[in-house]
Amino acid sequence: MAGSGEEGLYSRQLYVLGGGARRLAGAAVLVSGLRGTGAQVAAALVLAGTGRVVLHDRDAACTADRAHQFLLEDSDVGRNRAEASQRALTELNPRVAVAAHIGELSEDFLASFQVVVLTESSLEEQLRIGDFCHAQGICFIVADAKGLAGQLFCDFGERFVVDDPAEGDLVCAAVQHISQGNPGVVTCMGAEDSHGHLFCDGDLVTFSGVEGMMELNSREPVPVRVLDAFRLEIGDTSSFSPYSRGGLVSQLRLPQVHSYEPLRRALAEPKIRVASHEELPRSHSLHAAFQALHAFRGEQGRLPRPRALADAERVLELARSLGAQQGPLDEDIVRAFASVSAGNLCPVAAIVGALAAQEVLKAITRKFLPLDQWLYFDALECLALEGATRLTEEDCAPTGSRYDGQIAVFGATFQEQLGRQNYLVVGAGAIGCELLKNFAMMGLAAGPGGDLTVTDMDTVALSNLHRQLLYRSADISKPKSVVAAAAVWRMNPSVRVTAHQNQVGPASEPLYGDDFFRRLDGVVSALDTLEARAYLESRCRRCLTPLLDSGTEGLRGNVLAMVPPLTKPLGPAGAPGDGTFPLCTLRYFPRTIQHTLQRPGFPRAAAGGEGPGGPGASAGQPVGAATGLAGLRALGPPALAEPLPRCHRPAAAHLPPGAREPGTPPCPLPSASHPFPLCRLPHHSHGDGVPRPDSALPLCQETSPGVPFWAGDRSCPHPLTFNPDNDAHLEYILAAAHLFAQAHKVPPCSDRAAAQTILRSVVLPPFAPQEGLQISLAEEQEEAQVPADCRRLAELTQDLVQRREELVGGEEAQVPPMEPIHFEKDNNIHVDFITAASNLRAENYGIPPADWLTSKRIAGRIVPAIITTTAAVAGLACLEVYKLVWGCQDLSCYRNSNLCLSDCLLLRVQPLPPPTYRYGGREWSCWDRLEMRAVGADGQEMTVQDVLDWLQRTHGWTVTMLLRGHTLLYDREEDEETRARQRVQRLSENLEAAGEPRQRELELLYVCEGEDAEAEDNRPPLLCSLP
Repeated sequence: MAGSGEEGLYSRQLYVLGGGARRLAGAAVLVSGLRGTGAQVAAALVLAGTGRVVLHDRDAACTADRAHQFLLEDSDVGRNRAEASQRALTELNPRVAVAAHIGELSEDFLASFQVVVLTESSLEEQLRIGDFCHAQGICFIVADAKGLAGQLFCDFGERFVVDDPAEGDLVCAAVQHISQGNPGVVTCMGAEDSHGHLFCDGDLVTFSGVEGMMELNSREPVPVRVLDAFRLEIGDTSSFSPYSRGGLVSQLRLPQVHSYEPLRRALAEPKIRVASHEELPRSHSLHAAFQALHAFRGEQGRLPRPRALADAERVLELARSLGAQQGPLDEDIVRAFASVSAGNLCPVAAIVGALAAQEVLKAITRKFLPLDQWLYFDALECLALEGATRLTEEDCAPTGSRYDGQIAVFGATFQEQLGRQNYLVVGAGAIGCELLKNFAMMGLAAGPGGDLTVTDMDTVALSNLHRQLLYRSADISKPKSVVAAAAVWRMNPSVRVTAHQNQVGPASEPLYGDDFFRRLDGVVSALDTLEARAYLESRCRRCLTPLLDSGTEGLRGNVLAMVPPLTKPLGPAGAPGDGTFPLCTLRYFPRTIQHTLQRPGFPRAAAGGEGPGGPGASAGQPVGAATGLAGLRALGPPALAEPLPRCHRPAAAHLPPGAREPGTPPCPLPSASHPFPLCRLPHHSHGDGVPRPDSALPLCQETSPGVPFWAGDRSCPHPLTFNPDNDAHLEYILAAAHLFAQAHKVPPCSDRAAAQTILRSVVLPPFAPQEGLQISLAEEQEEAQVPADCRRLAELTQDLVQRREELVGGEEAQVPPMEPIHFEKDNNIHVDFITAASNLRAENYGIPPADWLTSKRIAGRIVPAIITTTAAVAGLACLEVYKLVWGCQDLSCYRNSNLCLSDCLLLRVQPLPPPTYRYGGREWSCWDRLEMRAVGADGQEMTVQDVLDWLQRTHGWTVTMLLRGHTLLYDREEDEETRARQRVQRLSENLEAAGEPRQRELELLYVCEGEDAEAEDNRPPLLCSLP
């Protein structure tokens, strides 16, 4: 039934990693090197619940570490990095055993680990340990970040088994027909959301529930060939029985075995992962550059000095002499890399560390294909920024501050500019926490005039802790923004951070108005609803404020940059399927577990999850809709066949020993004399108000002569006979009883054996089909039934109130009132009931049941999430912040990023330029607007006539209509008297008359004489500043 406490904590991660995630608790991982990259790897593994994480570092923390190593405090400077980091990581997840090791990495020591990660090792140490790990079958990873570039290498041995190589749920489709032939052709039913199956050529599939051609049900997995969106070839079916009806075709993934080269061999013959073939020469040049950097360090005993031309040239000479590159060497890349390789940037460490941590999780869980074998990342486009190109060695010399690693790349003047920034972070969830952590390390808003505002209306929940770095178990139920701001201040007391608990939306415009947005240097969003994202974008568009939008789902993430006036606005996001299905499908003809989990009357979580974008599932519908029992009657898949019986208090003798404590209210379970209404399980498949269709349409029913009704996408349900020894039946009863007890505020009974004893004595009346039942076959008919369902629910609610009054009589003080039970996706009891009810109805229709976690994800509309993706996405967003701080006006320097960690793919592309259009004889950008100061010579607010005259005088346009939103200010088609009255009114008079609040700036719409049809939605807006 309910998930364990571990599942409650790690549920979002379990949806990403699958069953292999349970291996994490028994794994041991060594992380060597505890600077920025190593800290990110270690933190991700600890948050993910890895059993034992050992930290290794032989050096002491220095002041400059504080700009990229977020686990350290000021008091840790001078202490060993590993020992200093151990405390913070232990607090991050007390379930993980975190240890520190400051000695040599001997072979005896290394042999105890399943995975070894090196982040700050010399090439000689990498080769020595890599050879040992390869020989011993220990997964070996090298992750290194230098300046604006990063390197990742994986060697998982000569025979590494991947249990589940792909991302996402297994594909499944309902069968409509299967031909007899060679090859046989399977015709699948269209799905509501995709209008076709999702199989690919070569997928292995199995069949179940097929009637007629039953040979397929026991057949070994067969590969398919896709013919079109609805048809698959499956091999020879010519000797099989003719297909009759029903069946599911399901994808099967088989384990894969992969082999990897040791580091020593892979250096000379690198296999490099790239998003496109065009990136390969750049990655080969970086491969040579990293080897040359190792050689330079071995030769000089140090890294190249920042912006020192001689040092950069020496690294280039070594790269040429090594001959390690394949193809021509891009010398500009090597020089640029070497010139800032002494730098340490928190965003780059976050990206490389997150990618490395995900490879560790692949090694442990054996879920997803590991990296094969090299990956290179760089953001060297940052060096092309105006101002950055003119930096000298003196500009980037260390100053003894915590930001020296950042100054080495961008210079001291830029660091001061970072401190003066004013930024808004909307959302303090998983991405928001990583953004705020990076901002604290970077020193954003840590100087005079700087300000960092974070707003989130949500509170910390248990399920947040495995991926939201700034929160601890003691913070549960506290406001996220307040806790996050305090954590930022602890990381960097110089940051001026302000916490708000507001939703950024129309209701908060008095607080977050135009003046607020115009004062900002940028906005970074980490929202989880499309509506909130669209609103925030509209505010930034209006005020010409740069916006960086980030999002993740599982192992996929993206960052979009909107930089006025350089880039295209974000625009409407592709709306994902809302997960809803036609009502007639849900009510009468379910064919997937999604249908049974979203049947009419079932509670639904809100589309969003956590964050300020909107209420989450905790604010969803009551489980009992209006009141506990009435809602349960509407919810149950098992039927409540007769009206609610009058309830009487059962005597203690009717309950088994131990069923309740003396002096407590009776346990809400049935007894021989007190049948609990919800135990009326299954003589049929629907409850009151959700009729059983086969009673009106028997299996032999035909839509026309020779054409069966129950065929194609319609499966005929079969009844279930209640059996208290059937686990599925008993789990439904226990879950429903628990909810019933909660509604009545009495202790639930958790004695499974006692419940079975009681239920065995319950005699259920035979099922009687509902008379006059009509099945709606059209969606329109079913939607018309919704108001009647609502009326029925209201009647049940009123009936319940009356029954309560009869029951309590004069005992009002002794009987607590029933209370509605609001569905909460992270409440195990609620999910117990939803899972049990859904699976019983699935059994009615021959649909494979879903496990508890899958049911929770579907019913709660939970978006899979994991710390590695959020950390990488936040790092990518912060790289764009550097460019905004520079005031970069070169579109070619900005990047939109798309990330897929399951395939270890990172695609960064230049944003599109803004669209243009023609109006009034000239070309306009979507960012252009007309601005006028609507103040007359007398200092008073202008009239409508003044605006008309200004447009005529300035642009030569004759206005025929002027509007503010839906409020008409002027219309040339009106009569003369009305036009005269409109022209002399001041702008705010019209708005106040329409009941709109006075504003300092108005955006007006206009229609001009001679416009063509194409200009209807393409004209520059008119912004009028009022006195």
